[in-house]
Amino acid sequence: MKGNKLLIFILTIGVFGILNTEMGIIGLLPSIADNFNVSIATAGLTVSLFALAIAISGPTMPLLLSGINRKKVMLLVLSVFVAGNIASVFVTNFTLLLIIRIALALFHPVYCSMAFTVAASSVKPEAAPKAVSKVFIGISAGMVAGVPIASFIDSAVSYEMAMAFFAIVNVFVLVATLIFVPSMPVEDRQSYGEQLAVLKKSIIWVSIAAVVLLNASVFGVYSYIAEYLETVTEMSSNMISLTLFVFGGANIIGNIVAGKMLTNHPIKSILSFPLFLSIVYILLFFIGEFAVLMVIITFLWGILAGGIMANINQYLISSSAPEAPDFANGLFISACNVGTTVGAAAGGLLISEMGTQYVVLVGILSLILSLVIILLRNYSFSSSKQVSKSALARD
Repeated sequence: MKGNKLLIFILTIGVFGILNTEMGIIGLLPSIADNFNVSIATAGLTVSLFALAIAISGPTMPLLLSGINRKKVMLLVLSVFVAGNIASVFVTNFTLLLIIRIALALFHPVYCSMAFTVAASSVKPEAAPKAVSKVFIGISAGMVAGVPIASFIDSAVSYEMAMAFFAIVNVFVLVATLIFVPSMPVEDRQSYGEQLAVLKKSIIWVSIAAVVLLNASVFGVYSYIAEYLETVTEMSSNMISLTLFVFGGANIIGNIVAGKMLTNHPIKSILSFPLFLSIVYILLFFIGEFAVLMVIITFLWGILAGGIMANINQYLISSSAPEAPDFANGLFISACNVGTTVGAAAGGLLISEMGTQYVVLVGILSLILSLVIILLRNYSFSSSKQVSKSALARD
C-alpha cells in the first residue's frame, strides 16, 4: 500500500512537471518576445504549436511505445524533457525554441497517458478512478501554479532561471523514478492492430465526441475569463489574478471530489455534470457585474470545470476501451486538446459578433450537445452489455 502511494505521488509530481513545461511558459511570453525580438502573437506560438503537436501525437506516440517497459518509457520521456528544457535556457534562435517545444510536445501524451494507466493498474479496479484523480491533481497544479511560478521567477531573478525551473522539476522526477519506481514490464503485450481495433467500436467515437464538447464548454469560456472579468465585472488586475487563483485552487478540490464521485456513482455523476455546469454559466451571465459574487461562482466553476470535468473526460474514454488503456488515454489527451481549440475559436467568434458577456453561450450550447451525446453513449453502452450477456447465455 505504501509503495502504491509513493508511486502515485511520483506520477503526480511527474505530470505536474510535464504540464508545468506546457503551461508555465504562458507567464514568460512577454520575456520571450523581448529576448527573441518577436511580437507577443509570435511568442504565443510556443503555446499554440505545443498544443497542436499534443493533439497530433496523442493517439500515436502512446501506441508506438505501449509494448515497452513502462519505467523505461517514463525515464525516456523525462530525459527528453530535461534535455529540452535545459536547451531552452541557452537557445538564442526563436525557430530553434519552437522546434524544441514541438519535440517536447510529441512526448507529452506518452508520460501523461502512461501515468493514468499505471495509477489505475496499481490499485483494485474499483479504486482506479480515485487513483487517477490523484494524478489529475498534478495536472491541475501544473496548469494553475506553473504560470505564476514561472512569471515570478522571471521577474524576480531572470528569464533563464524561469526556464531552468522547468528542467529542475523534471530532474527531480527523473531521479525519483529511477530510484523508487519498480520495473514495470508490459505483461500482456498487445499488437498495434489489437489496440487500433478499439476504433471500430462506436462507443469510443461517441465518447470522443462527448469529451471534445465538454472540453469546448469549459475552454470556450475560460480562455476569455480574464477579459470577462476586466470588461464585464470591471475588476482590477490584482483582483483578476486573485480570482484566477481561486479558480485554480478549486480545480484541485474538484479532483478529490471527482475521484469519490466516479468510484461510487459514475453514471449519475457524468449525467448530472452538464446540468450543474449549465446552472453555473447561467449565474455567471446574470451576476457578471458583481465582483464578490463572481469570485464565489468562479470557485464553484473551478470545482466543476477544472477538477471534475477532467476526470469525467478520462473516465468516458478509458471505460470505453479498457482493453487498450495506453491508446485510450492517448485518445483522451488528443480529444481534450481538440475540444480546447474548438471551444476557444468558437468563444472568440462569439465575442467578436455579440460581445464578451455572451461568451457563456458557447459553454451552454456545448453542454446541451454533450448531454445528448452522453445519453447516446449510455444507451450504446447498455445495449452492448445486453448483447454480451445474450452471447454468454447462448454459450
